[in-house]
Amino acid sequence: MEDKKVAEQLECDVRDLIRVRGIDPQRDPMKAHTLIGEAISSYDIQSLHQDLPPIRDVEAISKALFDRIVGFGPLQPYLDDDTVEEIWLNSPSLVFVSRLGVAELTNTILTQEQVEDLVERMLRTSGRRLDLSSPFVDASLPTGERLHVVIPDVTRKHWAINIRKYIARAHSTSDLVQRGSLTKDAAEFLNHAVESGMNVLVSGATNSGKTTMINALAGAIPSAEHVVTCEEVFELNLLSRDIVAMQTRSANLEGHGEVGLRRLVKEALRMRPDRLIIGEVRGGEALDLLIALNSGIPGMATIHANSAREAITKICTLPLLAGENITDRFVIPTAANAIDVVVHLGHSRNGKRFTQEIVYLSGRVEGSIIESSPLFVHDGHRLQRSTVPLPSLDRVHSGINPLHEERPWAQLQV
Repeated sequence: MEDKKVAEQLECDVRDLIRVRGIDPQRDPMKAHTLIGEAISSYDIQSLHQDLPPIRDVEAISKALFDRIVGFGPLQPYLDDDTVEEIWLNSPSLVFVSRLGVAELTNTILTQEQVEDLVERMLRTSGRRLDLSSPFVDASLPTGERLHVVIPDVTRKHWAINIRKYIARAHSTSDLVQRGSLTKDAAEFLNHAVESGMNVLVSGATNSGKTTMINALAGAIPSAEHVVTCEEVFELNLLSRDIVAMQTRSANLEGHGEVGLRRLVKEALRMRPDRLIIGEVRGGEALDLLIALNSGIPGMATIHANSAREAITKICTLPLLAGENITDRFVIPTAANAIDVVVHLGHSRNGKRFTQEIVYLSGRVEGSIIESSPLFVHDGHRLQRSTVPLPSLDRVHSGINPLHEERPWAQLQV
């Protein structure tokens, strides 16, 4: 109890110093850290002459004060923990985390006032707003995490908050091999596929590791290429030396200034990209992506799907949302020629992520059927090579079918 009183007193002292000095702790954390040290030193001196409880652990209380004032209070330890991948609040007293892919209920209990204060601080530097007229918000925290908040009356009673962390665990396919998500021969094929300019679609369910896979595949992009990425919220963390990253923007209070994903894709084409990467396609931007890929710009994208088969079906369906004049007679052959490889990811109940299948598309269409062939398939234990011969990557864009004619095709009905 005494430790709690000391912390509350010191927090008041530090906030007073911040107001007097005119410091923004989020923008200048080093100065805030200095003020915390000043407040602790001043308290120590006062405790020698007054009846004040002593500070038992200076380092611990300094960290707690920094988390409350500069960081995000009770949630900061989870943000600092590299084993925690996601944090979500269903109510102030129900705070969950996903640790190494497994969900667990924490012992953290907040008040509604604390929740609202935390969200306000999280949105302060994002330029995005949350109110009754805009009850949803999708934003990035200053340290790169993705924040999603929904408030009543869209939710029944409490604010629903999700914070997804993007821990850079894989910057190349060799990192995925070490983690057991890929086999060495599959990684070698994907590296050559990306390097040669094949277009890759990464699919999977939520939290299956699609962003991680894109980051790893991007490690095979030649260093001389100019890469442009388009995302709803910054998630990708590519190590390319020549890269332009763009994210969407919400409308202002007057309803103006919105920049959607379709606009970003169109603007990206004016930036002479050697490689185009779309964080996730879920609407009409799928049409712009297919048109860009068919114009000769190699690219990659992610999509939510339950299998590679469904991913191809979905990439043929989403462009129809772009307008009434778009028909499947245009979209299906366009998709067949645009997408070369689909990498589908899965994850088990114990949180382990793995590559479930890697499928190659020939570009041929029979009516509404796109021909494809599984190159690697997960057998329940590991990713195995199928009997289908791998494509000759040096002939992918020569106009010659790189796969043998006698190989068994798997047909996808769209």
